[in-house]
Amino acid sequence: MTGEQSANAFAASGPIVLIGAGNMGGALLTGWLKNGVPGSSVIVVDPNPAEAMRKMIADAGASHVTEVPKGVTAGVLFIAVKPQLMDAVLPPFKPLVGETTVVVSIAAGKTLSALETHLGKAAMVRAMPNTPAMVGRGVTGAFANARVNDGQRQLVQNLLKVSGPVEWVPGEADIDSVTAVSGSGPAYVFYLVECMAEAGRKLGLQADLAMRLARETVAGAGELLHQSPDDASRLRQNVTSPGGTTAAALGVLMAEDGMQPLFDAALEAARKRAQELAG
Repeated sequence: MTGEQSANAFAASGPIVLIGAGNMGGALLTGWLKNGVPGSSVIVVDPNPAEAMRKMIADAGASHVTEVPKGVTAGVLFIAVKPQLMDAVLPPFKPLVGETTVVVSIAAGKTLSALETHLGKAAMVRAMPNTPAMVGRGVTGAFANARVNDGQRQLVQNLLKVSGPVEWVPGEADIDSVTAVSGSGPAYVFYLVECMAEAGRKLGLQADLAMRLARETVAGAGELLHQSPDDASRLRQNVTSPGGTTAAALGVLMAEDGMQPLFDAALEAARKRAQELAG
């Protein structure tokens, strides 16, 4: 893709206004600038971004402001602030929402109805990325309301996919389930590493060695899953020799009271909490 084609992929009817340049907002902004979004088309609203983020914004020729910009109609209003801050942060941004603006929120639990309370009726997308977006390996679930036209949907798709695949869901309630599976999912994997390392320590390994083994095993397995055309069950079977050590361990993990019911309960708890956050 040429530079001009790349820029066209992100062309909007007005500037891309990013509210919040923290971990997730900053990761997306980094991806936009690396993938052809002209810095001149981006306005970052953040009262106190990290010094490295300030430098990147300045080097890219993007604008950084600490308050709501005046006289601006956003092409995309991208909301990347914590859910508990949105009620206080969003109302002053309503003047930025015009007839051709598409609003994108990545705040967990905050419904499109809640956004409309502050910003009015508009084309809106509710999205849920995850933290591997910070290394370009995230995945995002997204839902668009009926006001989002095909061009806006494609633009949002292009903006979100700089950090990894984008999966569109048919109903807004599905975003709570996406949050439970992939939004919170990296924490489950990190905890798996902790559990494997602790079990290795109890088997007699030095704690730091057990952690290195667990960490690299999970990272390597994830990369194999990423690169392989086989699904997860096939990859599991490929590792499992009948009557071997892996089969013995899986006999415990896949028992009736093993991992599946734990994950069922854990993800249901996460989805329930996402629903509670919506109010």
